[in-house]
Amino acid sequence: MNITHASFVTLPVADQDRALRFYADVLGFRVTADLDTPQGRWLQVAPEGAQTVFTLSGPGMGDFRPGATRGIMLLTTDVDADCARLAEAGTPVQGPDVFPWGRMASFRDPDGNGLMLLTETRHQAERNA
Repeated sequence: MNITHASFVTLPVADQDRALRFYADVLGFRVTADLDTPQGRWLQVAPEGAQTVFTLSGPGMGDFRPGATRGIMLLTTDVDADCARLAEAGTPVQGPDVFPWGRMASFRDPDGNGLMLLTETRHQAERNA
């Protein structure tokens, strides 16, 4: 196998403009693609410098159910600051909680897709480097 990374993760959303406001304005992601296609709008966002992007898949773009995605882990250098920013934006956050691998919190996007934030312990971050 010669796989190097995931190209994109699909996040099914009911309203692409609402999802874009959340991912860009609240999470700080940048738009990597915003195209009109015969199947619908192809909208992708990503954190700065990320290899993997997120496709905000609207109605008609596949057999996806908004809010069905779970377990997307986003690494951050400061989980506490990011949790505070989410709370200021009106997004409920659970955590952060301490685990052997780091401090972790969870939240949902406006459609209910489940995401997590993780600040790794120094040992774990060094192991992953």
